[in-house]
Amino acid sequence: MKISETRSGGVMMFASLGLSLALAGGVAAADVTVTFDVSDSWDTGFSGSISIDNEGPIAISAWELVYENGPVIGELWNGDWSQDGNLTTISDLGWNGSIPVGGSVELGYNGVGSFIDDVAGAMLNGEAVTIAYGPGAGGDDGNDGGGDDGGGDDGGGDDGGGDDGGDGNDGGGDDGGDGNDGGGDDGGDGNDGGGGDDGPTSPLCPADLDGSGTVDGADLGFMLGAWGTDDAAADLDGSGTVDGGDLGLMLGAWGACPLPSERRVVAYYIEWGTYGRDYQPEDIPWESITHLNYAFANIGDDGRVTLFDTYAAIEKNFPGDTWDQPIRGLINQINFVHKPQHPHVRTLISVGGWTLSGLFSDVALTENSREIFAESCIDFIRTYGFDGVDIDWEYPVEGGLSSNTYRPEDGVNYTLLLQELRTQLDAAGEADGKYYELSIAAPAGYDKVRHLECAELGEVLDFINIMTYDLRGAWDLSRTGHHAPLYANPSEPSSPDIRDKYTVDWVLQEYLQQGVPASKIVMGVPMYGRAWGGVNSAVDGGLFAAGGSIPPGTWDDWSSGATGIDDFDASGTANQGIVQLLAGGDYQRYWDDVAKAPYLYSPTQHGGHFIS
Repeated sequence: MKISETRSGGVMMFASLGLSLALAGGVAAADVTVTFDVSDSWDTGFSGSISIDNEGPIAISAWELVYENGPVIGELWNGDWSQDGNLTTISDLGWNGSIPVGGSVELGYNGVGSFIDDVAGAMLNGEAVTIAYGPGAGGDDGNDGGGDDGGGDDGGGDDGGGDDGGDGNDGGGDDGGDGNDGGGDDGGDGNDGGGGDDGPTSPLCPADLDGSGTVDGADLGFMLGAWGTDDAAADLDGSGTVDGGDLGLMLGAWGACPLPSERRVVAYYIEWGTYGRDYQPEDIPWESITHLNYAFANIGDDGRVTLFDTYAAIEKNFPGDTWDQPIRGLINQINFVHKPQHPHVRTLISVGGWTLSGLFSDVALTENSREIFAESCIDFIRTYGFDGVDIDWEYPVEGGLSSNTYRPEDGVNYTLLLQELRTQLDAAGEADGKYYELSIAAPAGYDKVRHLECAELGEVLDFINIMTYDLRGAWDLSRTGHHAPLYANPSEPSSPDIRDKYTVDWVLQEYLQQGVPASKIVMGVPMYGRAWGGVNSAVDGGLFAAGGSIPPGTWDDWSSGATGIDDFDASGTANQGIVQLLAGGDYQRYWDDVAKAPYLYSPTQHGGHFIS
């Protein structure tokens, strides 16, 4: 998988919840009805709406709605919201602050867990209002569903629904990047994609030993009672002994636990980034991601998962390491130094990638080989402190390196391999008192997607990272193009299959049509460019013109040769990324409004330099 850092700031944060509404003048309960409804649901959440209907004699302006209890909101739009304990406040955004007589304002939101129909004490601008529940929330369309007039509970309601909308949002990247590939999260409650039990400790808040939602004196008492033992629950740093290191992590997490996110922002940390790029675990935007995939582990000749670069992974010294430390290197920094400081982040070991997928067909071939591989994954994540496994098989049946092993039955065997992994991860999770996640990096090309059993994968996986990038590149010099076009541009002089199907929109729709839930789709968004040299036609900035060479990229060296891969931003280094090239004055930025894609062109650099 070829990835660079993405979404360095912009993760969905759900630490505060609430809505705020405000009325002009006194309004009686009968004048305003606030209706909660649910439109869709998935394993760990739902999406819904909140409608404020003004049935009174006067218009409402600058509204603020305050209520107790009710559904846990992870994200809300069309309103400004906050939460203090069980009290939620929602207010208008200015443009929707006026609700005329007979009019309404509708707010949309994604909820965490199941819908809860116990809204009480609802006040709009300080006046009691009627609470109702729509048909999706267990109420009657058009009546209050047993709601309450400024207090009390009304019953009704169910767990509602919703999905991620399929917009997933993440980043993508290339192997010329520092490795962040976006996404979202399914609540972090550890119960999606099949089985497992978190036990009392939440993966979002491992220091909350009693599962109360707060790290406090009760948890401290539990830890002190386990002092000096190997109690797994209290051994927060995984050292094998409950000691001062665990106490430090607990004190650092003191207070309320973070709320689970309903979005995934999945970052791939590339192992080789620790060298030339000098991109270290401390540089990762931990606050902006929900998942970190360590790329990559290899598959040994015995069919078991193994480290690829042992020195970088567990031997390289970082400040604070000691000579007798059993695990040093990047894995220690990620899983035992930084992750405890950011308990909302889940880490997965990513197996395979473009260069290490050669043996996947063999390990997926038989029941015995699948069991051995899955068993080795369990041993690996337990040894090195990961929260799950990400499989990056590039690709079943066809499309990867010519040296890979391929079989016609790879697609079916891939499903069987992931099912075996899911079974063993669930069994390990039950034994370990936590939930282990399972994901894949999935192809975006129609010729590769056709070999997957998408509906079955949607059932067994927690989420699917679709590699919606590298759809065009200088491996084809006959014409330039967008390597991540959102839509097809009819002017592209390619075959219909390439023009129409090698787009982000086409492949996302294909996965949805084949039965993958939208809530499990993570869309790749590249934060790097692919370039062509020798583009001597300046018409439309060189778009769809012939190229003549593969130009140098940001991180090329003697071993890579010219790659044509440009990082978005190489500031702080001696190299140039897209930001630096554009600032230099030789390049002009263009926008393809049909494909919805940007590109750069310089007529003077590299014989005509086109960067998608």
